[in-house]
Amino acid sequence: MPELCELTEPDARRHRRTDGLRKPACHADQVRTTQELPDRIRYRVALRVLPYVFLLYVVAFLDRVNVSYAALGLAREPWFNPEVLGFGAGIFFIGYVLLEVPSTIVVERWSARKWMARIMISWGLIASSMGFVHSAHGFYALRFLLGVGEAGFFPGMIVYLSHWFTDRDRAKAFSLFYIAVPFSYVIGAPLSGLFLRVHWFGLEGWRWIFIVEGIPALVLGVLNLWLLTDWPRDAGWLEPRDREALQAAIDAERQGKPSHLPVLEYAKHRAVVVLMVIYFLAVCGSYGFGIWLPTMLKQFSGLADFQITLLAALPYLVSLVCVLIGAWSSDRSGDRRWHTAVPLFVMAAGLSIGSVWHVSTLGWLMFGFCLVGAGVYTFIPSFWSLPGRHLSGVAAAVSVGLITSIGNVGGFVGPYLMGWLQSTTHSFAVGMGVLLAFQVAAGLLVFALKPAPSST
Repeated sequence: MPELCELTEPDARRHRRTDGLRKPACHADQVRTTQELPDRIRYRVALRVLPYVFLLYVVAFLDRVNVSYAALGLAREPWFNPEVLGFGAGIFFIGYVLLEVPSTIVVERWSARKWMARIMISWGLIASSMGFVHSAHGFYALRFLLGVGEAGFFPGMIVYLSHWFTDRDRAKAFSLFYIAVPFSYVIGAPLSGLFLRVHWFGLEGWRWIFIVEGIPALVLGVLNLWLLTDWPRDAGWLEPRDREALQAAIDAERQGKPSHLPVLEYAKHRAVVVLMVIYFLAVCGSYGFGIWLPTMLKQFSGLADFQITLLAALPYLVSLVCVLIGAWSSDRSGDRRWHTAVPLFVMAAGLSIGSVWHVSTLGWLMFGFCLVGAGVYTFIPSFWSLPGRHLSGVAAAVSVGLITSIGNVGGFVGPYLMGWLQSTTHSFAVGMGVLLAFQVAAGLLVFALKPAPSST
């Protein structure tokens, strides 16, 4: 197995560069492989990094999807209808994809700490401004700007986590970061339900959902400048020897993988292209389902808004548990492909209950939606472990940006398609059937990826 660094004289202090990163000299008793990285370092990093990035993503996703709950109140506005919701929810991603690739390069080459501060302050201001829209055009404009403001956060954080976790722990780290998504639904649903009931200072409850839920992003954006650390070598909260060992382990995994590619080569790289298509199809399903879930439940049951928001949280409670179990199983077995494909098939099975079987009771519909929850995000930790098995350095960062850019176009297509089909057919069954087909296709495409051995 390759050594992480070469033994030099004990008093050596110089660092040489590898792929744009420092590769430190090490002492004789330092780790030699990523498997030998001491548990105390791994646990220390996890406890320091993961809770905070989890909190950041909870806030990010809450501001991204709270429109699905605000739609219950917006439905009373004369300018609002299903097509406005579908287009407005989706246009977020048109703005979002514009800065995906540049953001990942900035995080890799400059500073995650400073760039994430910029992103969060921008989107916090725009998210709160959503509470003051009075027309469909204003709704579209601010949703587009919200996407521009938040652009690069998710792929940037994927790259950032790869600076701190080796392949051995990467799926678990991604899962603990990504459970912020179902968790944001779980807390956002009842919280938004409560805001829908208020009428403060003459403003409707749906406006307060946007105004209040944008404030945490502003606060955390400022705190990022003190609480995020760019690289292990910069971590004052680690012992010097631990900093060197962790940085050496991260650098060693990058060796032997392409770190730079010409621009056109990304479009020809088989793994990157397949991952882009898989992610596009999966995102069509996750956002097409998530944005329309409260509205589907309202149309089917006729329950009060607050009851709807509580029901809408249940699939994501299931998702919370399944994401953690799936990531643990993936890291334990070392498998990525099956742990990516199977959840997509499970989601398709859940969508079939609302589209193919035409259930007539709320209980059966919720069973199907909870099956969707079991699969909708469970594939993510394994999926985002795959790019690093084929590329490294800037090439891996750019590939993550490209995958999220193309994939997140599905965040426009899925919600808009659902809204258009509902307006055309006056039913959500056809839309769910289309999303079902997308998930099956995504799951099958996973097996078009050539297995790549993990770094050791």
